[in-house]
Amino acid sequence: MAARLLEGACGYVQSDGYAAYDAVAASLQLTHVGCFAHARRRFFEAVQALPKSEQKNNTAAHEIVRRIDALYAIEREIKHLSDDERRQVRQTRAVPLLDSLHTFAQSLQTQTLSSGKLGEALAHLNKQWTKLIRYIEDGRLAIDTNLAENAIRPFARGRRAWLFADTVKGAKASAAFFSLVETARANGLEP
Repeated sequence: MAARLLEGACGYVQSDGYAAYDAVAASLQLTHVGCFAHARRRFFEAVQALPKSEQKNNTAAHEIVRRIDALYAIEREIKHLSDDERRQVRQTRAVPLLDSLHTFAQSLQTQTLSSGKLGEALAHLNKQWTKLIRYIEDGRLAIDTNLAENAIRPFARGRRAWLFADTVKGAKASAAFFSLVETARANGLEP
C-alpha cells in the first residue's frame, strides 16, 4: 500500500519507524527520515513502567527524555527561520547534543536488559538513529511526524464511525478530499 501511495514521489519520506517504510523508501530511492516523538514516547513508557516510588527519580529514561527535549527546544526557537538558517542552527547546536545523546544511549544499552521497557526504548533509538538524525540535513524537514499526525487525527477518529466506503471510487474521493482540506489547513488557508 505504501509503495503505491508513494509511487512517483521523490525526496524524503518520514515515518514513525514502521519497518515497512524501509523497503518502500529503498525501492523508490527516497530518503527515510525518522520521528523523535515516537522514539521519545518509548522512554516515557519506560518511566511509567517503573514502580510509582521511582517514577519521579532521576533515572536514565528521564535523562534521555531531557536530552531529546533539549532538541525540541532548539526546534521551537528556530521555527520562524528560513530553511537554510534552520539547517545551519541545527548543524551548530543540535549536532553536539545528538552526538552526546547517541554516545549516552549506546553505552546505556550495553548495561541494560533488552527485555525491559528501557532496553526496548534504547534498542529502538539506536536502531533508528540514522533516520532520526536526518532532519538536521535539510531545514525543510521536521524533527518528528507530529504535524502530519495532528492533521490526520480527525480523519483517523472519523474512520471508526465511517468504517467502510460504499465503493472504491468513493474511498478515493474521500481520500482526495481530506488530503485537499488538510493541505489547505497546513498552508494557512481556510478550506
